[in-house]
Amino acid sequence: MTKTKEDVLRLVDEAGVRYIRLCFTDILGKIKGMSITRSEFEQVLEEGQGFDGSSVEGFARIDESDLMAIPDPLTFRVIPWEIAGEKVALMFCDIQNPDGTPYDGDPRWVLKRQLAKLKEKGWTMYVGPELEYFYFENEHEAKTLDNAGYFDYELVDVGTQLRKKTVSALEMMDIAVECSHHEVAPSQHEIDLKYQEALVMADFAQVYKFVVKEVALENGVYASFMPKPIFGENGSGMHCHVSLFKGDKNLFFDAKGDFLLSETARQFMAGVLTHVKEMTLILNQWVNSYKRLVPGYEAPVYIGWGRRNRSSLVRVPMYRVGKERATRIELRSPDPSANPYLAFALILAAGLKGIEGKYTLPGPIEENIFEMSDAQKAKLKIDTLPGSLEQAINLAQGSALVRETLGEHVFTKLMENKKIEWDRYRIHVTDFETKNYLRML
Repeated sequence: MTKTKEDVLRLVDEAGVRYIRLCFTDILGKIKGMSITRSEFEQVLEEGQGFDGSSVEGFARIDESDLMAIPDPLTFRVIPWEIAGEKVALMFCDIQNPDGTPYDGDPRWVLKRQLAKLKEKGWTMYVGPELEYFYFENEHEAKTLDNAGYFDYELVDVGTQLRKKTVSALEMMDIAVECSHHEVAPSQHEIDLKYQEALVMADFAQVYKFVVKEVALENGVYASFMPKPIFGENGSGMHCHVSLFKGDKNLFFDAKGDFLLSETARQFMAGVLTHVKEMTLILNQWVNSYKRLVPGYEAPVYIGWGRRNRSSLVRVPMYRVGKERATRIELRSPDPSANPYLAFALILAAGLKGIEGKYTLPGPIEENIFEMSDAQKAKLKIDTLPGSLEQAINLAQGSALVRETLGEHVFTKLMENKKIEWDRYRIHVTDFETKNYLRML
């Protein structure tokens, strides 16, 4: 629904909102922002709010800079619970330089630039992410609340009740939910948002994570989107369902195409498969992300595609008659700690590269790749994703696609951030090392 500045002011007064949170996302995907009062809000809607721009840089901050946060009226949402006894709303902002030009370090602007290329073609990108997460007793240890498994459902289960409360809160904020369920690991859950245009969904993904965490804290537990918090259990993913439309026409569907996929869909998928290694740093950006990307725990490791094959990196959900609009591809490697603006931008850029370059899609692999021998994988020329943050950094560092898509500022800052993280990790002495080597060596 379109909202004007006048609509937003009316909604603020109708809901009795006292404070408005102006939100933006830093390079690492963390929500940042500031609160303003109702008395300041009208002026901020017109002129924006100044702030220290170094807060956008993650933990590679160096120089302070003056920037402006410009609220986007379309993103206005009233938070459906009181904070310190007051009604509070939130809005996402576009970040601008003082002269009114877009700030190159704004992840939202990175995605907008890519979407502008689609707009020139009259196309729209839809995304439906499946964000998984865990509930723990507190934020200091990964102590689970249940021992349930995939799709288990018990009304007395605390996690199920929290998930229901979260779904209700999201729906009260006009964020459509398709379904929710318990995931494979103990205390692991998933809430699926109904597919939206890419920019809207990136905003929704950030609100989703905020709501999940806030509802958990309100009920005395902690929710985490850490990719692999528990040894020996499945990690959390953010499978991304993607499609392209021109008006009401799904550009990925062709009734006469192999597997009912259009040539556009096949080229888009080929682009993603071709470039996925170099963009893995953005889809899986933390040291811990690579503890999830190992064989045996449902997370994809091998680069290939299939329809029924959940060991594939890209899956094409089976087509249902009369549901041409639902034809899509599912990229299964991203995790929920990724910055959604940068992740969606890279997925789109890789897909467009495949379309523009008329990339050829290899045949599908329907066998379980996890059970194949090295010789079988070599025969099928099945490549693998990077196995560590260091490998991912090196692949992204040399990628023209990643550099061009992110822009020089975000690309440089992201590399600085990730190298700092890797350096911190590689000099850290872990419990594994002391337990295994202290007495032996």
